[in-house]
Amino acid sequence: MNKYQKLAGNTLIFAIGSFGAKFLSFFLIRLYTGCLNTDEYSTADLLYQTVNVLYPIVTLSMADAIIRFGMVKSYDSRSVYTTAIVSTVMGLAVFALLSPLFNLSGMYQGYSFLLYVYCYFSCFRQLASNFVRAKGYVKLFAADGILSTLTIVICNVIFLVFLKMGITGYILSIIVSDALSFTGLTLIAGLHKYLDIKYFTKNIFKEMIKYSAPLIPAYVLWWVTSASDRWFVISLKGEAENGIYSAAYKIPSLLMMFTTLFFQAWQMSAIENRNDAGLSRFYSKVYGAYSSLLATAAAGIILLVKPLTYLLVDNDPEKNYVFGYHYTPILVIAMVFQCLCQFTSSVYNVKKKTVNAMLTSLIAAVVNIILNFLFIPKWGAYGAAAATAAAYASCFAVRIFDVTNLIHFKAGHVRMLINALLICVMAVIAITEPKLVYLWLILLFLLTAAFNAGAVISTFKKILERKNASNS
Repeated sequence: MNKYQKLAGNTLIFAIGSFGAKFLSFFLIRLYTGCLNTDEYSTADLLYQTVNVLYPIVTLSMADAIIRFGMVKSYDSRSVYTTAIVSTVMGLAVFALLSPLFNLSGMYQGYSFLLYVYCYFSCFRQLASNFVRAKGYVKLFAADGILSTLTIVICNVIFLVFLKMGITGYILSIIVSDALSFTGLTLIAGLHKYLDIKYFTKNIFKEMIKYSAPLIPAYVLWWVTSASDRWFVISLKGEAENGIYSAAYKIPSLLMMFTTLFFQAWQMSAIENRNDAGLSRFYSKVYGAYSSLLATAAAGIILLVKPLTYLLVDNDPEKNYVFGYHYTPILVIAMVFQCLCQFTSSVYNVKKKTVNAMLTSLIAAVVNIILNFLFIPKWGAYGAAAATAAAYASCFAVRIFDVTNLIHFKAGHVRMLINALLICVMAVIAITEPKLVYLWLILLFLLTAAFNAGAVISTFKKILERKNASNS
């Protein structure tokens, strides 16, 4: 099996195991927008976003280090896992002392304890999940995704529909899912056998923290880019508009849902083939197909953005969730560049250049904050979406030139510019809705698909090759 076939095989396993679960999770948007009003949905989303930025801080970003070091045979798996767990326990102890401070903010008042419990189980679940993947248990990793989502669905129906627990029910559903996931992974994969305090050594801790430490501010900065616009919209335009904006974000997340399935497999392949003589060609082929499929998928989502919005969110005119389709095309553009930035992060992981990841994330955060100040007072949620898109595009522009100097692969700059132009034109048409809007969108979608077909077919042929392609 050549490296292309292994990448495709792992991607297929993750897709089979996770796609149904992720797709089911995506349709929960209808449940959330039906059970929560715009203010409640806004608060629930802020709690979710807060934990996303807290867990890399609390764990010292060991969830990333556990993959990078756990896949390398020269490192003792017991030392890697024990170091990550001990680091997380220390971080959670500090967080326990500081968590009451969240009550000082009106947005978090009454939720500080729930926020801590949410973060607690999220941290351990993330560590266990990534370690299982590092050990090569891809089927278990995928199965865990299915069971976790089913648990969330069942808990949401119980807590939101029957018990009507609102925001608390939303968070409790995730807590229960994470707790069961961590317990299941530990028992099935025997993770407790890798946990032994005598394997916690200063040397391995120094190596892992040297790798992970720059990723902590990188994650915070990345969170600023992806989530700070919510706080700007709330402070300048109110909770209700942020609720609509948060719901509009869910449809573009379809792109991230698909690319995450691939990235989970790609991250493993990139590390496994880090010393391969044909690494540059491998990256060129995979990146070409990835960026082409991404552009085509984005064009398809923009084409269907209005019917998808009416399908997936509550249509109650008093809640105004459906109005979010006006923001979605711009957020699709933002998500395209975020997905491309995610791909470039694999180079930093392979080359252990996590400082570069931090610095490029800083560029995105600075651009985002400046443009939020300029755009949101004038254009509201439209301005927030545009600021986010510009921030991710700026980060990608810097990253693609940086990473191609670390691993010399062909990035296809001309193809990327043409794709960006096609998607931007589609976004403008979808927002302004001129006459014959769907005719124009269909034509542009077909043009985008045809333009990108070559790169996808070329890589697909590599997957079908039976001979060993390790040197290709």
